[in-house]
Amino acid sequence: MKSRKKNLRQVYVWELPVRFYHWLNALSILVLCVTGFIIARPLGLMSQVEANFSYWFGIVRFIHFVAAFVFLFNFAFRIYWGFVGNKYAKWDNYIPLRIAQWKEFWHVIKTDILMIDNQPERIIGHNTVASVSYFVLFLAFLLQCFTGFGLYAQTSTSSLFQMFTWIVPMLGGEMDVRIIHRLLMWFFIIFTLFHVYIVLYHDYIARRSYISAIIGGWKIVPEDVAAEEEAAERWENLWYGK
Repeated sequence: MKSRKKNLRQVYVWELPVRFYHWLNALSILVLCVTGFIIARPLGLMSQVEANFSYWFGIVRFIHFVAAFVFLFNFAFRIYWGFVGNKYAKWDNYIPLRIAQWKEFWHVIKTDILMIDNQPERIIGHNTVASVSYFVLFLAFLLQCFTGFGLYAQTSTSSLFQMFTWIVPMLGGEMDVRIIHRLLMWFFIIFTLFHVYIVLYHDYIARRSYISAIIGGWKIVPEDVAAEEEAAERWENLWYGK
């Protein structure tokens, strides 16, 4: 699909499941952080009603657990889509196994961080720096889920959560696990702030349409970049006999 400008083209990058995962993940993290703060430092609310009529803290914990399960299943779905989605969603984009990925990694460092190179990115999906950072984020997701379920297993009689009772003693005790769980929460908050800044920066400086892409799926890229990617894809298909 051509854009009105001859030197630009619209490319469908982020499929609907990827966009759904992104926004549901953002909402889950927001709810988990807010309820996590309340659980860690409960509000001292004064009330004259009977205690059994004032169950607000239990409701907060329930919301936290529901959001945790939504977060977990959404993450599991994204792992699945990394195997069945389009080339921009594939799992191997997030692990730099190819020499070209490391070259691009250094190029992004020089351009965006050191600012010693002004050559624009020639990548349509995630650049390698973003991909590696997301891979680290995925590992943090796993650790956060394990520590959260490990803490919940201390007070649960469910056979499902009894499978996670080994986590607390392995990590040094309940207090250490709580500290790890809370530090990971701050990691997600800081990561989100950087993520939003980088997206806004590239949308304004590079005009890469990051925000509209994660909403509608389409990215606006230079014509020659799109042509290069199509040529590389044709050679790859020929190489693998597709």
